[in-house]
Amino acid sequence: MSTTPYDEGDPVYALHRGGKLETVSTAPLRNRDDLSLAYTPGVARVCTTIAENPDTVWDLTWKSHVVAVVTDGSAVLGLGDIGPAAALPVMEGKAVLFKEFGGIDAVPICLDARTVEDIVETVVRLAPAFGGINLEDISAPRCFEVERLLQERLDIPVFHDDQHGTAVVVLAALRNAALLTGRTLGDLRAVVSGAGAAGVAVTTILREAGIGDITVADRGGVLHEGRENLTSVKSRLASETNEGGHTGSLVQALRGADVFIGVSGGSVPEEAIAAMAADSIVFALANPHPEVHPDVAGRYARVVATGRSDYPNQINNVLAFPGIFRGALAVRASSVTEGMKLAAAEALAAVVADELSEDLVVPSPFDPRVAPAVAAAVSAAARRDGVARL
Repeated sequence: MSTTPYDEGDPVYALHRGGKLETVSTAPLRNRDDLSLAYTPGVARVCTTIAENPDTVWDLTWKSHVVAVVTDGSAVLGLGDIGPAAALPVMEGKAVLFKEFGGIDAVPICLDARTVEDIVETVVRLAPAFGGINLEDISAPRCFEVERLLQERLDIPVFHDDQHGTAVVVLAALRNAALLTGRTLGDLRAVVSGAGAAGVAVTTILREAGIGDITVADRGGVLHEGRENLTSVKSRLASETNEGGHTGSLVQALRGADVFIGVSGGSVPEEAIAAMAADSIVFALANPHPEVHPDVAGRYARVVATGRSDYPNQINNVLAFPGIFRGALAVRASSVTEGMKLAAAEALAAVVADELSEDLVVPSPFDPRVAPAVAAAVSAAARRDGVARL
């Protein structure tokens, strides 16, 4: 009888046995001559060249096409703070997605580090081996500070996917949903449920893109300037949003709203969706259990999107991060700018702009047009923003 604490016949566990990654050599090692080129003595010449001309590291090592996928395991999927070891299967999966959809090699790095300072210092010391840093599943509000400090200290792209990947795909989908319903972003009043990493980033990018009005709510209700005991992040959001002066609950804010964007994992009653404006747009993105079931939302909303693959309009970060890093690395960008994120969203929306329907406002993750389109737009934006080195 097996003593393994999981069902070895379950195909999920079977796929994960031994992990989902391996390293493969690109250098032949057939004989002594090959060995002398790939390792000593030949490698010493390469090391000396890099020491004397640091930029050659991009040409003579894997740096130009490899990303570190970094987590502390504090906010993994919907599982919460499960720690770095339990986060490793997700980081391996992220690396697989980087390779499959963006042609980028990625290395999962799970840190036994709990403070902002420890995470930042560790990543800074690891960074010379990588062309970019993808932060993943780090809890808010620490994630904001980790990203900010790393951007200040490193000259390679730092991208927190839970924030910005989600935001890019939401903006792309909302652009197309607005177009489908005969409106622009500027015509829309949106309500965001959740003021964590994704909620903050979604709100920020929608404001930059010209959303008509946007209100954010957390468990305590709508963020507004008169509300007490807000964190510094939420206080800033309250001062920059909610032009309509809404107070009270999320349900109250949804009355007459054009757009609901859920990134909180909470629940929204059916009557709140029913009270939204005509031709409403509902993005219920909590996974695996959306804030409102898509079948229920579909009774009232013109366009419904979720984070799930078994319903139309999946808002999936894999539509964004492979192309963003591919574009950034192609021009050796020193950072990921707001302009690059906006360009990524515009390119992503354009992929299906001529094919729009209620069930298609964002491409499938398997659409081969996605990563090349996003990468080209990101590279061009990096040059415009002055962060490209090629």
